[in-house]
Amino acid sequence: MRILLAEDDETLGELTEHQLKRQYHVVDWMTDGLQAREAIAAGRYDVYVLDWMLPEMTGIELVREIRRKEDHTPILLLTARDAVQDRVEGLRAGADDYMIKPFAFEELEARLIALFRRQDRGYQFSDKLSLGDISANLDRFEVTRGGAAIPLTRREFQLLICLMRHAGQVLSREQLLDHVWGLASDVTLNVVDATIRLLRKKVDGPYETKCIQSVYGAGYRFIIGGE
Repeated sequence: MRILLAEDDETLGELTEHQLKRQYHVVDWMTDGLQAREAIAAGRYDVYVLDWMLPEMTGIELVREIRRKEDHTPILLLTARDAVQDRVEGLRAGADDYMIKPFAFEELEARLIALFRRQDRGYQFSDKLSLGDISANLDRFEVTRGGAAIPLTRREFQLLICLMRHAGQVLSREQLLDHVWGLASDVTLNVVDATIRLLRKKVDGPYETKCIQSVYGAGYRFIIGGE
C-alpha cells in the first residue's frame, strides 16, 4: 500500500514509518497538516494516517477538508484523546477508524489492510499475486517462477509487485520512483534503473521468456508470459 503518514512526534513518526516500510509498504511521512495537505493534492494514496493534533492544520480539520473534496480514501486517526465524544467527533468528521496512542504496530497495519480491503479498487488486496509462471506471496515476501524460489531484496520485491499490478502498462522511471520509494525519498532515477537491472537479472536472467521489458524513452512494463 501507499500510505500518507502525518505525525508531528518525530520519534513516533520515524518508528511508525520504519515499521510500515518493513512490511513492504510505501510511506510518505509528513510532520504537519499543511505538508500533508500538499502531499494529498500531489499524489495518490491507498490510505491516510493522520494525527489529530498536527501543527499548522489539525488532523480533524484535514479530515473535514478531504471529505469536502469528495476524496473517499480511507482515513485512520491517531490520537491520545480517548474520550468517547472525541472518537465520535472524529468518525462523524469523516474518519474511517481511530487508534489511541500508544498502539501496537501490528494492530495498526492490520487496521490499515482492513480499510484498504473495503475499497473498490482496480485490484483486491490479497496475500498472493500470480501472473504467468511468476507468483508472489505478499504476506511472506516470497517470489517464485515456475516453482523455483527467487530471493529478492525489499526494494526489488516492491518494484516487481508494482510492475505486476500494472501488467502491460508502461510505467515511467518517475512513476516507479514515486510508487516504490515515495515522494519524500532522495533516491535518483539512476537508482531506479540499477534496481531494475538487478531485478531482471534475478527474475528474467535464467529464463528464455522475459517478462520485464524496457520501453525506450518511456520506462518499463511487465509482460505476462513475455508477450
